[in-house]
Amino acid sequence: MKSDDLDWLYRDDDEHTRVLGQSGGPQQGGYPDPRQGYPDPRQSYPADDVYRQEAPPARAPGPSGPPPAAPPPQRHRRRRRRHPIRNLFLTLLVLWLAFLVGTPIFAWSTIDVVEGYDSELPDQPGTAVLLVGSDVRDNLTPEEQRRLGTGSTDGRRTDTMMLLYTPPGGKSVLLGLPRDSFVEIPGRGDNKLNAAFAYGGPPLLIRTIEHNTGIKVDGYLEVGMAGLANMVDAVGGVEVCPEQPMQDKDSHLDIGAGCQVLDGPTALAYVRMRKADPRGDLGRMERQREVIGQIVKRAINPMTVLNPKRWWDLNMGTASSLARTSDTGIPTMFGAGVGLISGFTGSGISMTVPVSNPAAQTSAGSSVLWDEEASEEVFAAIAAGDTAELEKYHK
Repeated sequence: MKSDDLDWLYRDDDEHTRVLGQSGGPQQGGYPDPRQGYPDPRQSYPADDVYRQEAPPARAPGPSGPPPAAPPPQRHRRRRRRHPIRNLFLTLLVLWLAFLVGTPIFAWSTIDVVEGYDSELPDQPGTAVLLVGSDVRDNLTPEEQRRLGTGSTDGRRTDTMMLLYTPPGGKSVLLGLPRDSFVEIPGRGDNKLNAAFAYGGPPLLIRTIEHNTGIKVDGYLEVGMAGLANMVDAVGGVEVCPEQPMQDKDSHLDIGAGCQVLDGPTALAYVRMRKADPRGDLGRMERQREVIGQIVKRAINPMTVLNPKRWWDLNMGTASSLARTSDTGIPTMFGAGVGLISGFTGSGISMTVPVSNPAAQTSAGSSVLWDEEASEEVFAAIAAGDTAELEKYHK
């Protein structure tokens, strides 16, 4: 017996299965007829509209074109930390460097300019500067003459003559020229080298040295007696170590034996003293190099640079009694300074022109005669710019 629930499956009538109608709802009769095809699901199920969301309306462009870009995000600027101590230090450092550089430049502008000599020699390698210590008293006040013990003798004389040569390469040479050297003075005949300065000042002295050595002089610096004393005082004195007590009436020198520090006036008397020295002019030249070397070593001491008063006094004291020729510029002076430092710190050659007789009797009196062969070798080496062979003369 068939169940009532299954009548629809086993019925024998010709009733067809109901399909969905065109209106979108289901037709009577059950499932759709596969022979008529399946409806489009996008149109047949209104429930799909529930899941559809309307897109937002497009923004109409403004009258000036597309909408402006969004502003970039603002960055929070860090406040710069202030460093007052560091800024103060940098300011003081700049001022200090300006003082160190400006002081010698200002001192240079106060140096007297004297007449020079137009050399007739061809250019030579390196630079040769003539350093002269003058005992001219005309520019000294009576008080300075008493303090320095110079007296009031008239005339122009030189106590010191040195040729400072800086080669293109190799060691510099500080060559001492004794003031009593017996040489030929152009237009004046044979006489002591010192007489050339007395006759014609710097021009004739330069010409005489070039004539007797064959070395072209590129610069000229003259230091007065007060200038030497001022330089010694500016660096705090110089130390000397004589083996015997030294007394000299003419230079007013009176010192004991042993190491001691001399002030300016005493150091000046020490380098001027000649008659009480058994070696005469040669002994005086050694003392002159000794004192100049002490001044150079103390001048390059850091304490001289770090002490503003000492640095100022050194530059202004030197310039106050310094004279130069117009062709002696700052580059020449700088080269001379480097040469002096190397000469007195062991990296240069300090020597005196080779001598054959220190006390020869000549028409000019007791004079110094150069060793003709050895001196020619020295002069030729300097003129050629090669100082390597001069090491054997180093003292």
